Amino acid sequence: MTARRCIPWPDARLRTPAADVAEVTDEIRAIWTDMIDTMEAMPGVGLAAPQIGVMLRLAVVDASEKRGQAVRMANPEVVHASVQLREHDEASPNLPGVSARISRPRAVLVRFLNEQGAIEERDFVGLWATSVQHQIDHLAGRMYFDHLSKVKRDMLIRRARKLA
Repeated sequence: MTARRCIPWPDARLRTPAADVAEVTDEIRAIWTDMIDTMEAMPGVGLAAPQIGVMLRLAVVDASEKRGQAVRMANPEVVHASVQLREHDEASPNLPGVSARISRPRAVLVRFLNEQGAIEERDFVGLWATSVQHQIDHLAGRMYFDHLSKVKRDMLIRRARKLA
């Protein structure tokens, strides 16, 4: 398919919760394919549909070393999260040039509609878990820097504006 343009912060769509996907159709599968192409072009380990201006609860994640292992998810939700946390530097193509160290649960159990339209539950650990949680935040209209204190968040946004 094709790589799409990531919308720039502070576009209001990045702060708007996305709509649930009623069913997985060929149109939804085509969006996922574009999202994977976009993710690979960044390069990144995940992408949520609102990042490219599609206001549906769709996400793709591929934290594999070899690549080509993308998990396609519609309406993903965390069912269970580990109490053990993992820190990772997170960033977003919607706010290029900046990143922040974020703590999230090291492992999560996620329920979602898969490519066949069936409900699936899958465990994600490490970078996979971080990326899935990052994408679920995007689907709820949140950005990774919302996990920072107000002072750190404001500093990050000021730095990003200077770079733009």
